[in-house]
Amino acid sequence: MKAALPTGADKQTAVRHMFDAIAERYELVNGIVAMGLDTGWRRRCIEALDLPPGSLVLDVACGTGDLCRGLARAGYQRVGVDLSPGMLSHARTTAPLVLGDALHAPFRPDCFDGVVSGFALRNVVDLASLFSELARLTRPGGRISLLDLGAPEAPLLRAGHRIWCDYGVPLVGSVLSDGAAYRYLPRSLAYLPPAAEMAHLLELAGFQAVQHAPLSGGISQLYIATRGARSGPS
Repeated sequence: MKAALPTGADKQTAVRHMFDAIAERYELVNGIVAMGLDTGWRRRCIEALDLPPGSLVLDVACGTGDLCRGLARAGYQRVGVDLSPGMLSHARTTAPLVLGDALHAPFRPDCFDGVVSGFALRNVVDLASLFSELARLTRPGGRISLLDLGAPEAPLLRAGHRIWCDYGVPLVGSVLSDGAAYRYLPRSLAYLPPAAEMAHLLELAGFQAVQHAPLSGGISQLYIATRGARSGPS
């Protein structure tokens, strides 16, 4: 029987230690287990911001800087925040990077025109708290574009995806990085609620025009929304 997934403070500690352990080969292994599809997913994530050039964008759980590099190519100013010192130490970006918890980010209200994240939603302790914090940080009218993994709906694709996640991903992780981490990462999809519930959480936090876009048949998924007007003090 598989061990229960961690929650609360135990989850935060486990996630930080796991990403510290896999940081050195994180981008290499990610590209292999995603079969190169992740490059297009990140590009779609950045394009969905649809902000003017020069806009200031926060990359939540920036890791080694993939999205930060893409934001720079798109003409955005960018700042990254991540919980893992190991990931930040292996980052390949010129963006300012901050070590910190995305649920309590060390930035003033309304200071970002947009927020992105790549594959981070299932790794936070509390999604509602994360979305509330993103709403605090994003100016009214600003945009968020949040990317994570998903599970395909088409039966054949879903079956193949499950086999790859259960056997292929851990095997690649064991050979090139940390087997335990890459056994956990596919299981962590269980943390994500259905799309309708995710959209409802974003709306409760103050976001409007929430869109859910399955990518590559649902292997990945993107949530896009606009920050609504403030209803009271920040």
